[in-house]
Amino acid sequence: MESQTIVEALLLGLLEGLTEFIPVSSTGHILLAGHFLGFESTGKAFEILIQLGAILAILGVYFRRLWQMLLDLPHDRLTRHFVIGILIAFLPAAFLGVVAHDFIKTVLFESPRLICIMLIIGGVVLLAVDRMNLKPVYRDVERFPTRLYLQIGLFQCLSLIPGTSRSGSTIVGALLLGVDKRAAAEFSFFLAMPTMVGAFAYDLFKNRNVLTSADLPIIAVGFIAAFVSALVVVRFLLDYVSRKGYSLFGWWRLVVGIVGLVALTIWG
Repeated sequence: MESQTIVEALLLGLLEGLTEFIPVSSTGHILLAGHFLGFESTGKAFEILIQLGAILAILGVYFRRLWQMLLDLPHDRLTRHFVIGILIAFLPAAFLGVVAHDFIKTVLFESPRLICIMLIIGGVVLLAVDRMNLKPVYRDVERFPTRLYLQIGLFQCLSLIPGTSRSGSTIVGALLLGVDKRAAAEFSFFLAMPTMVGAFAYDLFKNRNVLTSADLPIIAVGFIAAFVSALVVVRFLLDYVSRKGYSLFGWWRLVVGIVGLVALTIWG
């Protein structure tokens, strides 16, 4: 295996972890970076499978809370309400993801220009929503009404278009529906767990016949890099958005999208 490929996998893994939980589209960043680096993964599986590193990072940060939820689940009504709410929010994107999997991987994942356009559109939307004088009604993720969990889950369906951002779509949807900034980011974390585990498992199953042992070192490097960088981001993101909001990420998206379009025009 070429050392260059390992370095590319390391860089892409770091990029995955840094961008997975902020509303800038980690998949969009990885696909664009892979395009310009000339990085090709078997079945486009690398881009999905390294998300397991980011998943484990958030599971590590929230381990105590998740363990307590597991203990409380049989007898605590509020915990059951929250867990059911997460599952309700997860189902719409899970269903569409399975139905449209092949189209997403073979068409949308191969459209870097579309990714740039979605980054720009999402940046404009994020900046606009962040500057709205919204009056938060919901501040506790465990006490959202059932319909709110479903509505946020429907917003997550937009993230099936690469460049949109899973966290971006859920956060923007939550903000527009009356959730405060910190709770919007926190619920996005919790919703990420079943969503990313599901995407990982389904993509692994779909590519079971094309992945070989030669792919494992590349995926392992990306996985470890994603875990470490995601661990740093998750620990600091909630406090940051509580104080500063989401405008930084809106500008981030605009810059990456515009630079990406210019680079595609020049180099293709």
